[in-house]
Amino acid sequence: MKTPVAKCTAALLFTLSLFATSVLAGPPLLCHTFDIGDAKSLPWTGHDWKLTGKETYNTNNLPGDTVSILDGDSTVLVHMETLRRAALYGQKNPQALKQLLVRLVGRSDAGGKDGAISSFDLGYFVATVNQLPSVYKDFANPVRTLDANALVKKAIQLNGRDPQMEFAAALVTMDGPADEHNAHAQKALLGAKSDALLARNLDGHFMNPQSETMSQMITRNASVKVAQQ
Repeated sequence: MKTPVAKCTAALLFTLSLFATSVLAGPPLLCHTFDIGDAKSLPWTGHDWKLTGKETYNTNNLPGDTVSILDGDSTVLVHMETLRRAALYGQKNPQALKQLLVRLVGRSDAGGKDGAISSFDLGYFVATVNQLPSVYKDFANPVRTLDANALVKKAIQLNGRDPQMEFAAALVTMDGPADEHNAHAQKALLGAKSDALLARNLDGHFMNPQSETMSQMITRNASVKVAQQ
């Protein structure tokens, strides 16, 4: 039986074998750990992207704990990493995952700045959960009817300029329209000049030190999209 990390790597290699000049949109949302410094998130064991199987976290607390963390910190990268962890924990507890989805849907109707981050949370969570079947083949996806890209786009429109949100949007749109993806990638790179946390994440390598950096991943994918048009 393949381990989750083997499945994640296999999913990446399989897609790359089909689309030699394309970058897989899904795995980075699950298989890449985002740097959030000392910020609070869901408990995590070890330094790898995957669950070890030795976690003692009670996943029945997932909906309340996740929303509490999201409400307590407005940093987009903290939301990205927290939602990534929530998706992986939720894969082990589908009922808790559905309850969290209901909570996120309920938060997404707010207006103004609150509406921006809550719409982002729902959209990014949907995009992340949509990638679980590529790693866990028996996962029953409860979010497949929701439009992650539209929700993240709405968040950016409500929020205005946020380079971390642009980075997230670049990841979400890696298989989307080339012009949208390229715009998000370029805004993220530009914003990183004055955002140290984002800069660290863009300089980070996907999965291991031998792989390309996140900035290389999103810009290479943008260049390929433009060339193929």
